[in-house]
Amino acid sequence: MINLSNSETATILSLLPVDIALHLGTFLLVCYSCLKTRRESASTLLWIFVAWSFPIIGPLLYLFFGINRVPRKALRKQKANRQLQAERQAREDIALPTSFLRSAHESLACKLEAENSFYLNRTFDRILPETPLLSGNSVTPLVDGMQAYPAMLKAIRNARHHIHLQTFIIGNDEVGRQFLDLLAEKAKSGVNVRFLFDRFGSAAAVLGGLLDGYRQVKNMRIGGWTQANLLKRQFQINLRNHRKIMVIDGITAFVGGINLRNDNINTLSYQAIRDYHFMIQGPVVQEMQYSFLSDWYFMTEENPRTLLQPDHFPRQSSSGTALARMVNSGPTPDEMEAIANVFFECINWARRELLIVTPYFVPSQDILQSFKSAAMRGVDVRLLFPQKNNHIYTGLAGKALYDELMASGVRIFERKPPFMHAKALIADEKVALVGSANLDMRSLRLNYESNLLVFDDEFIRRLRAIVLDDFTNSAEIDPDNWRRRPLWRKMLENTFYLMTPIL
Repeated sequence: MINLSNSETATILSLLPVDIALHLGTFLLVCYSCLKTRRESASTLLWIFVAWSFPIIGPLLYLFFGINRVPRKALRKQKANRQLQAERQAREDIALPTSFLRSAHESLACKLEAENSFYLNRTFDRILPETPLLSGNSVTPLVDGMQAYPAMLKAIRNARHHIHLQTFIIGNDEVGRQFLDLLAEKAKSGVNVRFLFDRFGSAAAVLGGLLDGYRQVKNMRIGGWTQANLLKRQFQINLRNHRKIMVIDGITAFVGGINLRNDNINTLSYQAIRDYHFMIQGPVVQEMQYSFLSDWYFMTEENPRTLLQPDHFPRQSSSGTALARMVNSGPTPDEMEAIANVFFECINWARRELLIVTPYFVPSQDILQSFKSAAMRGVDVRLLFPQKNNHIYTGLAGKALYDELMASGVRIFERKPPFMHAKALIADEKVALVGSANLDMRSLRLNYESNLLVFDDEFIRRLRAIVLDDFTNSAEIDPDNWRRRPLWRKMLENTFYLMTPIL
């Protein structure tokens, strides 16, 4: 028992009105911020609850994660996008001719007309008006860093004019240094290098000083993506650039889910994260190039005429049979919900089989319902998640949805370790969606993401074999056994699912 003197008791009592006033004041400020504009009710109620239940800590969490600065910040990104687009249109005669894109698009529409794929792509034309479907592409799947890194490093070594590399995470480790050392070597030889990383995802490299020694290398420019700045009272750190794109000489590109760090390679004591990456050649590489340059321009404000020079957009010859289109998404008004809408349309279009691989599964309600509807109309819907998630709270939140999905006929599998970070959708063996986006609310609404839609029988055959191999190394969740899990586990899952608006 703690005994307090009269003076100590009086001091504590004198401070109580100040504490109460501070708590009430910050709580009312959070309420004002939440209610001054309409937002999702679940998110609003949860933030009000957090602000009231956790004095000081709750309002601070809201300050950094909850304030809805997305529209204002997204408008700045959209303004930069439109400025670069205006310059692009003014220089289309030398950079990316309108006639080339239009003729490619119209010819592909005719090729797809004999199939139901035509109607799906017509929907995509409305969702993605700035990135047409392009023919003559080759798309090669690369599994894990063991396949992706050698191919990427080889492409960097063969670069002659420029290297544009964008990643969410650059590790402060051997892999991170290997890529940066090679980029610096190429820059010293006269190749122009632009390297863009997300400062939040690459916090370990930033705090560890990994990049400091490379910033002075001639021809090598480094940019860190962030839309948070404490000096400018910008506290929101939700708007992350999750894209992974590399473009070499405007001819070869890489896109997918693999970051640049040791976790993606096998060692004697560690098995690599399971992940998918893709090497692309053909006309769609120009769209990946433009995506990178758009983000680079927003962060660095480098002269648009330098960025849109003809050498960045060389004429592309046919490299394969794949029809492909870029799917960029982000919180800007022009791209908001783009990736969510593409997911939704692919799920609704499926009539026979739907294979989904994703590490994080906290979808919007319309996408959740589309999965259930597909299964109820007889589609073989199989979802694959990691058995052990690197973000425990997200994994538990996703498990809260298992019951209703399985009740509708959806089959759920969990892949055995190592952790699976791969993302892929295959619908009816006719269309595939691959890239950086997860099926969670962060990827669907807050992050900047880049995916690739592909219509190509041979590519989908190869990708499907890879995906089915992952299903083979997984265990299917038995609905009856799942329903018998302990009550405390159900409550924990439901608790984390309720918290998804603020995670």
